[in-house]
Amino acid sequence: QVQLVESGGGLVQPGGSLRLSCAASGSIFGINAMGWYRQTPGEQRELVATITGGGMTKYADSVKGRFTISRDNAKNTVYLQMNSLKPEDTAVYYCNAGRPLDNYWGQGTQVTVSS
Repeated sequence: QVQLVESGGGLVQPGGSLRLSCAASGSIFGINAMGWYRQTPGEQRELVATITGGGMTKYADSVKGRFTISRDNAKNTVYLQMNSLKPEDTAVYYCNAGRPLDNYWGQGTQVTVSS
């Protein structure tokens, strides 16, 4: 019922920057929190950052000071600005949108940080 489409992934050098976007469409009424998660092969999906409809944010310790999550409620879009990227940031990044009892995921976008 809710579709999430990520964009902006790619290959960047260590220390570089990248901005991910996630546009929500469909039955989006009631969506409040949105966020970004990431996953590497053989590992659990981990939270990167979340943002509420009111703009309150949370970040994983590993990305604090480097990543910034934001949203445009009028466009139903959430962004992740990633600066000072490290090789360990390499992962598939997934967009998430939630209601209190429901959860939706995007298809994921690959981010590779390598020289």
